Amino acid sequence: MPRFEQYEVWKQSGEQWELVAWFQDFAVASAVAANYSYRMRLVHAVFEDGERTHEDVLAEVGATREHP
Repeated sequence: MPRFEQYEVWKQSGEQWELVAWFQDFAVASAVAANYSYRMRLVHAVFEDGERTHEDVLAEVGATREHP
């Protein structure tokens, strides 16, 4: 059962969230996310067998969370 993790940078465009980029290294993802100052999320995602099984929002800037 292959398992891998990645860090994703998402931006909000209108009402939708769009994936900007993903990285294997947290430091790189964090540096990219730091360049966004408006409606951005840094997400840690876990995949097993090609399926997304878990995600944690590590940072969210510029938008309030509707469902904590």
